[in-house]
Amino acid sequence: MNIHSLEFRLGAWYALLISVTFICVGAGAFLGLQEYLHSNLRDTLRRRATQVEQVLMAQPRNLTRESLARAIEARVAPEVNNRFVRVSGGSGILWYASGAPSDGSFDPQAVRPVAAEAVVETADLLISGTDFHAPSGDYLIEVGVSTQAMQDALEHLLILLIVLIPALIVCAAAGGYFLVNRALRPVDRLSRTAEQLSLQNLTLRLPVLQSGDALERLSLALNNMLARLRDSVLTSRRFLADASHELRTPLTIIKGELQEVSRTETLTSGEVRERVGSVLEEVDRLEHLVSGLLALSRLDAGEARREWRVFDLAALARTTAEQMRLMAEDRGLTLEIDTTTASVCGEAARIKQVIVNLLGNAIRFTPPGGTISLRVLT
Repeated sequence: MNIHSLEFRLGAWYALLISVTFICVGAGAFLGLQEYLHSNLRDTLRRRATQVEQVLMAQPRNLTRESLARAIEARVAPEVNNRFVRVSGGSGILWYASGAPSDGSFDPQAVRPVAAEAVVETADLLISGTDFHAPSGDYLIEVGVSTQAMQDALEHLLILLIVLIPALIVCAAAGGYFLVNRALRPVDRLSRTAEQLSLQNLTLRLPVLQSGDALERLSLALNNMLARLRDSVLTSRRFLADASHELRTPLTIIKGELQEVSRTETLTSGEVRERVGSVLEEVDRLEHLVSGLLALSRLDAGEARREWRVFDLAALARTTAEQMRLMAEDRGLTLEIDTTTASVCGEAARIKQVIVNLLGNAIRFTPPGGTISLRVLT
């Protein structure tokens, strides 16, 4: 198991979150049950105290201990119901004290007096004190109930939580790791498919998961990127193939012309001019192809940028035409140049290519003996 993997980290965070949740729920359940049981015990004490008060109210003014004991035991039955009842007079005289409970959960002789309007919890007893005025006098009613059943219930719940919560955490962590691993399987498939991609296998596409979530959007975005990459590579391949084919032709012509010149001992000036003009024409084609290749490489590298400046278009056109005059004369054409100063802002190299293309087409398609006029008008 790789502890640095995404599956492990997500599983660990999930297990931590579940652990905190289970612990909080368990603690809340324990404290809630404890408060609920305490509330029930306090409610029971209030009801028993009310019963004792009703017994005192029903007694005559000449109250005796025997009559009070008979009435309380008949109405409340503290020993049978495992309750503690003690009634004291205003001067501290003990009127009634219950005996030992039937379950032996506490010792009534060891119960200390409780102040009026107070609730005291001992190790095994919850006691409340109440001042009460009856026709026969003032009394302090002490009523208690055993907390053993409550403590047993809380102890059983605590043991259950101690055993159950770790087991639930372990199950949740294992299930979380399994679910995370299963959820990330599509990413593994994407990775394996991506490893198979190469320039020789650009038709391969990543699997698209119909899940409607981020993985589907990622798959579609990557496939679109691969499609654009494939189109770009195919375009570059076609251009390189076409450029290679185009470069082969002028190089062959130049090589043939130079070999012919080297084998011929005597050439007239017209023949030399014709051969040189042919070579220049092919060199011009080579320059055009090389310029295209350079522009393509700059575009692919992201280095292409405009270099605009102000220059004289007439001077550029006149210089370019003079360079191509020999080609025109070799074909028996007359080249007339009529230019005036014309300042423009642009990229001189690109505009020169335009002029070269225009003059090249004119030289190529003008019949012998014709005239080519180049004018720059403002």
